[in-house]
Amino acid sequence: MLVREATLPALSLAFTTVLARFDDVLFDRAATAGSSQLLFLDGMRELRRRRDDIGNGFIAHLERSWDAFAAGTPLSAEVTLSGQGDEVLSLVGEHELESRLAARQFATILLRDFKSVLGRLDRRLGFIGGGLELDADTNPISPEHLGVAVHEAFADCELAPEVRLVLIKLCERDLHGPVGKIYEKVDDHLVKAGVMPNMATPRRQPQPPPRPQHAAAAQGMLDDLVEHRQAPGADAYEGQDDGQAAPAWAQRFTDRWAQQRGSLQGMPGDGESGPSGQGGEQGMLLDALHELLRQTRHVREDATSAAQVAVGQQRPLSQREMMSVLSLLQATPSATLRAAIGEDGESLAQRLKSEVLSNATQLGMDPSQARLDPQDEDAIDLVGMLFDVMLDERELEGRSRELIGRLVVPFVKVAMLDRRMFVQKTHPARKLLNSLAEACEGNTGESQAERVLMGKVEEIIERLVAEFNENLAIFLTLEEEFRDFLAQHRRRIEIAERRAAETQRGQEKLELARARSSAELDRRIADATLPQAIAEFLRQPWQHHLTLALLREGDDGASVAEALALADGLLDEVAEARRKIVGKPWLQAWQPALGRVFTSVGVHGDGAARAIDALHDTLQSIAESRPELERALPDLPQGMLPPPPPTDPTSAEVTASVDDDNFDNADADRFRRMEIGIWLDFIDKDGKLQAGKLSWISPISQRLLFVNRRGVRFCVASPEELAVMVRLGRLRPHVDNGAFDSAMQGVIDRLDPQANRTVH
Repeated sequence: MLVREATLPALSLAFTTVLARFDDVLFDRAATAGSSQLLFLDGMRELRRRRDDIGNGFIAHLERSWDAFAAGTPLSAEVTLSGQGDEVLSLVGEHELESRLAARQFATILLRDFKSVLGRLDRRLGFIGGGLELDADTNPISPEHLGVAVHEAFADCELAPEVRLVLIKLCERDLHGPVGKIYEKVDDHLVKAGVMPNMATPRRQPQPPPRPQHAAAAQGMLDDLVEHRQAPGADAYEGQDDGQAAPAWAQRFTDRWAQQRGSLQGMPGDGESGPSGQGGEQGMLLDALHELLRQTRHVREDATSAAQVAVGQQRPLSQREMMSVLSLLQATPSATLRAAIGEDGESLAQRLKSEVLSNATQLGMDPSQARLDPQDEDAIDLVGMLFDVMLDERELEGRSRELIGRLVVPFVKVAMLDRRMFVQKTHPARKLLNSLAEACEGNTGESQAERVLMGKVEEIIERLVAEFNENLAIFLTLEEEFRDFLAQHRRRIEIAERRAAETQRGQEKLELARARSSAELDRRIADATLPQAIAEFLRQPWQHHLTLALLREGDDGASVAEALALADGLLDEVAEARRKIVGKPWLQAWQPALGRVFTSVGVHGDGAARAIDALHDTLQSIAESRPELERALPDLPQGMLPPPPPTDPTSAEVTASVDDDNFDNADADRFRRMEIGIWLDFIDKDGKLQAGKLSWISPISQRLLFVNRRGVRFCVASPEELAVMVRLGRLRPHVDNGAFDSAMQGVIDRLDPQANRTVH
């Protein structure tokens, strides 16, 4: 493929070119490395000795990635990097995890800086690959795959961990420019070759009036602020063109900060990185969060709160003291903190600050002489409000709520150690929280799979609480382990979804068969007066037998034709009996068919013979005008048809009638075009929200089957019924940015005094 020939050699040349300079860099580093000098010198020699192997390792991964793409089965960079494709599971060392994290950071920088051209390459390469849907994880030349290639290039080298990390950081620095140029050239090459030359630009919101330069910088923060996921709902329920769009709260937040930033220009320290201690866009966003917390603190706290205590001779707790107190609370949370987690109205942030100061006594300090450092207080405020929102708005009850609540203290420690957690979408702590919240939400432990999942959640949280001191690598370890487990659980959910769809399909076929058998019965007997035994036979065993025949063979099956002929023949004999025809061998021609009817309801041998005799004697009593001969049918077992499919106890009910004037046809049309896999939010009469995924569309009734997060049947409705629910405000598009980002939206809404007047 020409594109491959134009791309892979260029990337290989760029890598080997920068690699040739790294041994000199390591030599320079060794001069200032102190006790690590020998490690860098050894690394320099290893680099020179293995240079060809390193270059081959880099290009080998890209060739594997491209081969998989050409075969129509794109390779996942994340699966490759985390080793999920390995047959044998093994423990991963801390140094290996750090190397993987550095490779991910390498990819994150390139993804952020070349987002536009990468979006075009995803679509154009997908087009030439036969209509593949490519993204950062599956595009064969994406930064994600380059990161994996860099990681694998050095994988077999005998390098000290710190030297390996330095080399990956050097790749991040020196490959940035060449890789960006290669992406642009490949994109230009594809355009000239006629591959989607008129690609439409993504739909954008109307441009606001020109903003100051600091506003433009604030806009750039959005890429690192949110963990993007494709979310349906831009055009009511049809999905978004721009899967990378940031949540509305982030846009509003950065716009307002940019406007307010002008009033801060010229203040002391304005040109510095601010309280975050971080530079660049992430640091600017952290500064914005700190400023918003400062501006709203007096609203959120009363006169007795930790922040309002007069400073006087009090000294702030040092970070070491804070970590010591938090570690105590992490190991043995107080009863009042546990109670705050279980109560909707209690502020976790205020309770936690109070607990920190109270527990200072265990360090030999007088709580009345201690206060919190403003930056530490900000960390507690943000984490406390984050969990307040999550516990309030997510479907977390009972054990699930208790387990998620146990993460509050560890996440405060993370916020103090690495404030980038709030602004870095790939941070392992927030990825772990997203996965744990997904596992806990709506999990009541009713099924065995749910109980197994909750057991794993409890194990992960117990390990985190027991092992997390100040080393953030534990989050990466646990996140990768739990991600693997969650992938297995999702496969079980997919099986449950398929079962729900098959059950619903069977139920609709049963409903159709029942409707047909009822119609056939009504057409034959209508309001006619029949002898009791004849009427009971047709309404019970015969109708059941016809329903089963329709299910098994369809409308044109031989058993269906036989059953219909039997009913007609039986009614003909009733008519003959009423004409007083004496001596006729009643039902003689229908004995085999009658036997099959009674067999279908579980009546065999002598029982079937007695039932047929009762029908015979009834006809004879009519013909001879001797009512005393008439006999009732013996007691027959009820026909056992498949039960209705199981539903979730909190299933969405469609109770409104469908009239031409109570729904929008445009909404109904959108539901008819909706693709399998799209999620919607269903809102019950009490305002409680639950997400449902479109799992199946009936070819019989065109109704749509939605399942909940456990794969259980949740709602079955027609497009018109769903449109009525939209009109009633009981249905809306589902946007899932992950538990962390959704909760951050709620935090900003609570902090921003204008948020409640903004319609999302």
